[in-house]
Amino acid sequence: MMRNLILSGFLLLCSVVLVAQNKYDFVVTADGSGDFKTVQEAINAVPDMRASRTRVLIKPGVYKEKLTLPATKTNVSFVGEDAAKTILTFDDFAQRKNRFGENIGTSGSSSFFIYGEGFTAENITFENSAGPVGQAVAVRIDGDKVSFFNCRFLGFQDTLYPHGEKSRQYYKNCYIEGTVDYIFGFSTVLFDNCTLFCKKAGYVTAASTPKESAYGFVFRNCKITGSAPESTFALGRPWRPYAKVVYLECEMDKVIAPAGWNNWGNAENEKTAFYAEYKSRGAGAKVAQRVSWSHQLAETEAKQYTTANILGDWNPEIR
Repeated sequence: MMRNLILSGFLLLCSVVLVAQNKYDFVVTADGSGDFKTVQEAINAVPDMRASRTRVLIKPGVYKEKLTLPATKTNVSFVGEDAAKTILTFDDFAQRKNRFGENIGTSGSSSFFIYGEGFTAENITFENSAGPVGQAVAVRIDGDKVSFFNCRFLGFQDTLYPHGEKSRQYYKNCYIEGTVDYIFGFSTVLFDNCTLFCKKAGYVTAASTPKESAYGFVFRNCKITGSAPESTFALGRPWRPYAKVVYLECEMDKVIAPAGWNNWGNAENEKTAFYAEYKSRGAGAKVAQRVSWSHQLAETEAKQYTTANILGDWNPEIR
């Protein structure tokens, strides 16, 4: 009897170890003890157009690489153990010169280009470490159905670039920091329970939502705080005329200016941009002083901003 119990326990332990080993397809370690020493090597090893998910465990370390996930690398997951200890970083910026003496530009400055559909990341920091030198993107995302859980995005101007016009993205329990337009782009994006950290002075968003898109950037139960002086940040300004940005039940610190929104120096944008809030709270939620062309949603209007309505047939929680 005892012998059978010991044998059963041993077999169970072996099974648990085997499952843990098989949980990830590749392991990246900075010291070279894993399958790969660099993240790009792991990306390159993923078979093209794979229907099944490829899971890549990235062990703690600072990985200074300019990364590209091609469109052929589909359904890839990056998993870290601790977002504060697993850092993917690079230091390009828009004014840096290429080999021909030309500026690499805002898009060219990105530390990580994500073109592959179905990419997910959790417990990872994505950083542009160039500092306050103008536009310097941490991540540019063009692929559809891209999600981030418990990740950090660090930078100054233009930190996070949801670029793809047909791209749907989801961020949950993430931390995003920056200065001017630090969340900007064309994509349809839902931010759930995220922290937005405002540095110096600037604008939280610069959406360029296509006219035909029903949703742009939607922030749900997020917290906006920062080290910036009081009333030095706007919730957004329209990079393109039909920018759409909505904050639902968000907590806003005193860094947010009472006017709330900016028209980017063009009164015509006030006729086309859709900027709205619902039940904002905190020292920066002075909704009675918001610009007249912004909106305070009624409860019935706010109820339209469901995950299914915003992201369509894609459930980002299934991964």
